[in-house]
Amino acid sequence: MDYFLVYLVCIPILAVTAQWIAWKLKLPSILLLLLFGLALGGVFRPDEVLAEVTGGDAEMAGPNLLFPLVSLAVGVIMFEGGLSLKFSELKESGVPALRLCTVGALITVIGVAITAHYCLGFHWRMSFLVGAILMVTGPTVIGPLIKQVRPSNRVANTLKWEGIVIDPIGAVTSVLVFEALLIDAGNGTGHIAYMLAKTAIVGIVAGIIGGFFVTELIRRFLLPDNLHGVGALAVALLLFGLSDYVAHESGLITVTVMGVWMTNRHPMDIEHIVQLQEHLVTLLIGCLFIVLGSRMELAGILDQGLWGPLFTLILIVAVRPLSVFVALLGSKLNFKEQCFIAGLAPRGIVAAAISTVFALQLQRQGSTELASSASQLSNVIFMTIIGTVAIYGLGATPLANWLGLADKDSSGVLIVGADPWVREFALELKDANVPVVIVDTNFAKVSLAKMAGLNAHCVNIANEHARDALPLGGIGQMMAMTSNNEVNTFAVRECRSLFGRANVYQLTFDEKAGRTIDKSLTGRGLFAKGLKFQELERRFKDGWELKTTRLSDEFGFEDFVAQRKQVELLCIIDEQKQLKLDTVDEPVEPQSKCSVIALVENGEGSSQT
Repeated sequence: MDYFLVYLVCIPILAVTAQWIAWKLKLPSILLLLLFGLALGGVFRPDEVLAEVTGGDAEMAGPNLLFPLVSLAVGVIMFEGGLSLKFSELKESGVPALRLCTVGALITVIGVAITAHYCLGFHWRMSFLVGAILMVTGPTVIGPLIKQVRPSNRVANTLKWEGIVIDPIGAVTSVLVFEALLIDAGNGTGHIAYMLAKTAIVGIVAGIIGGFFVTELIRRFLLPDNLHGVGALAVALLLFGLSDYVAHESGLITVTVMGVWMTNRHPMDIEHIVQLQEHLVTLLIGCLFIVLGSRMELAGILDQGLWGPLFTLILIVAVRPLSVFVALLGSKLNFKEQCFIAGLAPRGIVAAAISTVFALQLQRQGSTELASSASQLSNVIFMTIIGTVAIYGLGATPLANWLGLADKDSSGVLIVGADPWVREFALELKDANVPVVIVDTNFAKVSLAKMAGLNAHCVNIANEHARDALPLGGIGQMMAMTSNNEVNTFAVRECRSLFGRANVYQLTFDEKAGRTIDKSLTGRGLFAKGLKFQELERRFKDGWELKTTRLSDEFGFEDFVAQRKQVELLCIIDEQKQLKLDTVDEPVEPQSKCSVIALVENGEGSSQT
């Protein structure tokens, strides 16, 4: 039992460590997760560990315990994916996503099957199973890549919808191919059509029932706030299991449809549910890839020789582009956008889980003709996952830059508030070539900002749909600078998921006056301590001015300060043109060859600009 406990505690810490290292190095996390899993497999073989705990056979105990857990975890991942799908995104991306999930998916299955047959020597029936499994992409990989590259909204939404919707479609198709072609090849098209209809109907109906049930509980206040997230998850898992019992693999459709129903039920605030699922999914993805990676044998992957990498390469340079260009022929997406979509199709956890289950079943039930290929199935799929994640992950940003679709930098800032001194600060940033977007609910203030030449919008930052519609290309930070501490804190809360906690700031406030505000909810304190909204407003009224000065080896910040009676440093723009804001906890240190933006008393000497 101690042996099993050590194995269990190793999994989450390795999962988190791998994802942290990937974040620091800006690499696809799945690559490191699989490498960490392979390393763990050299010490602990999960099947042997579970066999020792249960006292069973290593060939039976591991899969019998592991695969139901893997299926439930994939269900949770798909439920979270459904929660991120908003119908409002379909206005521009609906038709392209539908084409990719139908025409594009069919071409992918055929292309992969042909490639698997001639490159890997698989039997035609096994080749089509490989094609069905690799029809899916990896939304858990695509999501972080989209956030990193930040292409246009319609490209990002098209990829997101394709990645999430294609997973249950691919899972169901894989089951149909598996049962019709490999296990019970005597059944005709009528049986396949019946299975497909049964699976789709059960999944969609159960998903709608689950979504309606949970949203009604929340809407009618029949469920306390602390049970919203776990309650929704419990219902999703229950329906996942029941659906799968009635129609195999319909559970993935159920949880996806349930998530879509909940997130598009208006008026309904489920952001707290989404956040819980996101955190849980991050842990589950890490643990799943560690466990499944530890079941792989590196020798089995290497046994493919050069044919294995060639198989993956053909999928990337031929099959994916062909499926995308044919599916999107005549769509609203331009050629560059289609090229980027054609260059992004990493495989992920669904492909890994399905292939592992099928490989075991083929070894048990498949004919002698298929036995040798069955032993290679998992190795081929995992090799494809590693190859596609590595190539797409490392190549997405250069491809987007080459096509002119990426935000090459995210040094810009979203400013919440449009008071007179805030507008002056925004103009100073704009003159320093820092992208600025201003939002405020006061139409008069926004109008004055627009007249001054600023990119300003009269919207409520709390409105999710208005926030999603903002032009945030090149924007990577948020500054809450209204006169209301509660509004600033709320703006920080709403934008944390968009920019990350490290990149959301707000003006400091009187802690006695704002003692009801939990400090854990606030952003990073802007500027020097004591520079609250009222103090900044008073200094501007007293004649203080903003000065932007370029420092050099001959004229440093000390020289700049020496020329003036009093200086309040607000931010710097370094040599890489990155904006760095001065904060209470981490004051910036101006260096040579950077530009400083400071608030200085009027009439105290001259500046070098």
